[in-house]
Parts: sequence; C-alpha cells; structure tokens
Amino acid sequence: MDNINLTEPKTKFEKKLVQQKYNVNVAFYVHLKQFNNDVRVELENRIEEVFFYSKGVDWHFDSFGIEKSGSRENDILGYFIFRTSNLTELKKLFLEYFNDYENASKITCSVAEYEKINETFFELDIN
Repeated sequence: MDNINLTEPKTKFEKKLVQQKYNVNVAFYVHLKQFNNDVRVELENRIEEVFFYSKGVDWHFDSFGIEKSGSRENDILGYFIFRTSNLTELKKLFLEYFNDYENASKITCSVAEYEKINETFFELDIN
C-alpha cells in the first residue's frame, strides 16, 4: 500500500469515521423460484418490515440486490447483507419476516468475521 500522506485520526470528524475493531457481515441469500418485475418490490417490502420491527437488534443494513441465474449457480438469488453484533437476533428476525415468502425455495446464509489490522486516513485534494 502506498503510504503517502497517511495519518492517524486527529480531528473530531476523522474520529467519527473510525471503523469498528471487529466486524461481522451476515449475508442472507433468498433462493427464488421465479423472477418477474414484482419480485424486487416484494423483497424490498419485506426487508422494510425487518427494519421497522428491528428494535433491540444491533445491526446495520449494507446492501440488497438480485443475482440472475448463472452469476453463482442456477438459482436466482435475492441477497441482503448486514453488519451485526447480534447474529442470533438477526437470524430470528429475518426468518420471522421471510418464512412465509412463497417465492423462496430456501434461504442460505454466510457469516464472515473481520478484524481490523490497521486504519489510517488521508485526504484527496479535489481543487
């Protein structure tokens, strides 16, 4: 890594940007039976319900998308990626709002744990 102008966080603003020392990413993959124009809206509505009823669960939503068949396998996947410190509650909440989704053949999950090794800051001059 090029280390030109890398610094430790000094200003109050930079200190707000410091990322957590440990990070757990959880990806939920909803294997879809079929895909049409309504599927994206259906999945977005369900995840909004998870947001609305997520009191007490320490997590942050990172991304959502749909992978067409052939990207990874033959299945069409709706995926949701979260950062969390409470995997048990997030699993329970996700299952509660997706267990009756008729377009899902199954839901698979992956959990990736990361530990920050180093973090430095720099600015890009855009003038």
